[in-house]
Amino acid sequence: MLVAFFSSNSIDDRKINEVLKALRKGEVIVVPTDTVYSFACDLNNKKALDKMARLKDLKLKKAHFSLICNNLSSLSDYTKPIDRRVYKIMNKALPGPYTFILDASNLVPKLFGNNKKDVGIRIPDNDIVRTLVEQLGNPLAVTSVHDVDSIVDYTTDPQAIEEQIGKDVALVIDAGFGQNVPSTIVDCTNGQIEVVREGIGEVFF
Repeated sequence: MLVAFFSSNSIDDRKINEVLKALRKGEVIVVPTDTVYSFACDLNNKKALDKMARLKDLKLKKAHFSLICNNLSSLSDYTKPIDRRVYKIMNKALPGPYTFILDASNLVPKLFGNNKKDVGIRIPDNDIVRTLVEQLGNPLAVTSVHDVDSIVDYTTDPQAIEEQIGKDVALVIDAGFGQNVPSTIVDCTNGQIEVVREGIGEVFF
């Protein structure tokens, strides 16, 4: 099912509530970001996390899902204290098309049922998905619709996504065409700063 918004930054409370209802039921959905469209589910719903892992042909404990947060102040439950230099870079870059890999708090491995020591954090420049996180009350777990090395044309078009994989998810949010370039990944574990994938986000540090 398509849930259409006028654009990636248009907010319709009725439609937001429709999406939140699916998330709270433990469904997997497809959301827009400021890069590629992503599978998403409620981070606190184990059934949903398992379902999303299966969509990627993975066991949950082997999955590398990122977290979409609403703002930097919400990170403390999921990360260890952030180095001041790293925080300044994140504060300048976000919201934006970056994934920051940070040292995970003790809560993260409990959520994913593994011994995960790091976690990817995203705060996209997209009002729809950030509003969902704000109203849900906790981050979304996300993973790109495409495989890392195989961005295909249909994954930029929400209507084509619905045709291809709509049967596997509860709904697809249509906020117009997405990007076909992923986020820039910055590894900041142990207080270091290393760009491990240069995507659409400009490297300014």
